[in-house]
Amino acid sequence: MRELFESTIERLLTDLVTPDLIRHCEAGQWPTELWAAIEESGFAVAAAPEDQGGSGASWGDLVGVVKAAGRHNLPLPLPETMLANWVLGRCGLQARNAPLGIAMRSTLSMDGASVSGTLFDVPWGRDVEQVISLIPGEQTMLVVLSRRDAEISTKRNTAGEPRDDLGFKNATPIATAMLPDQWSDDLLWWGGAMLRTAQMAGALETTLDLSTRYATERVQFGKPISAFQAIQHQLAQMAQHTGSAVVSAEAAFAESNDQLAAWQIAAAKVCGAEAAGAVAAMAHAVHGAIGFTHEHALQQGTRRLWAWRSEFGNLGHWAQRLGRAVSQGGATSLWPAVIAGHLAALSPSPVETP
Repeated sequence: MRELFESTIERLLTDLVTPDLIRHCEAGQWPTELWAAIEESGFAVAAAPEDQGGSGASWGDLVGVVKAAGRHNLPLPLPETMLANWVLGRCGLQARNAPLGIAMRSTLSMDGASVSGTLFDVPWGRDVEQVISLIPGEQTMLVVLSRRDAEISTKRNTAGEPRDDLGFKNATPIATAMLPDQWSDDLLWWGGAMLRTAQMAGALETTLDLSTRYATERVQFGKPISAFQAIQHQLAQMAQHTGSAVVSAEAAFAESNDQLAAWQIAAAKVCGAEAAGAVAAMAHAVHGAIGFTHEHALQQGTRRLWAWRSEFGNLGHWAQRLGRAVSQGGATSLWPAVIAGHLAALSPSPVETP
């Protein structure tokens, strides 16, 4: 199934996602035709169970789709929609083949059948049809809200992607459900972090490819700059960082089934965030000033790397969290955690957003 997903999404995005389209989207345009093609492909609902309108695909099957979204700088909330439908399906709600938002932070509260509060930093909040969020309590409640009921405060991240605040006052949810007992209040936080690891992995692959091709084509002093040892050293370092990010993201997705793999997600976010900073810096050093120009494809990827490395927890947040978990587990727990991929002190639980 994974091979079919990867070949299909790669053909779709290669044909439809162009640098010009990305620039138009950063200027505020919603790519209607591109989203229609994604809806027709079924990727938006692929992670939902079959009996809830999805394909029943695992995250291991879908990691290539999320990587492709990052590799092509997809200007749409496809990864977030996949996560939202995965959560909806496992809460017994029907999947929605429409652009969905997820709220990484919120102040929502329920008063009877009405919901009030603010959802912060919702990806493409101004454009999604519906947004899901969690309301903690004796048992955490999942709520599905309509974007049309919200007062929207528009914002963008470094890459020009919408990250909007949605305010609700006495709004009636489209649907509600109780979160399964084994899932925690910050499920969307962990899921969003997992998505960003694969998106960064894909963007890193593109950045490395652009830099390698430019170094072999750019001639200086009568020979390609790839012949210079300093450039070779930078390209080698970029390849090492990219490989680390790709492997760690693959592990995070492969180990996340009905439960998200906390150890692998945290480690992958650290690897990806560290690689994003290092690779973006070296890529621009290889390209020189041309890589910063608005017309060049490099900056479209590096700006996303700079944005995604901080979303759903930055490098410091996840490094500290891993460190605290290892310290709490004690010296004898570290090696078993490495080989087993699990540390009891590290699990999805309510955390303070950095």
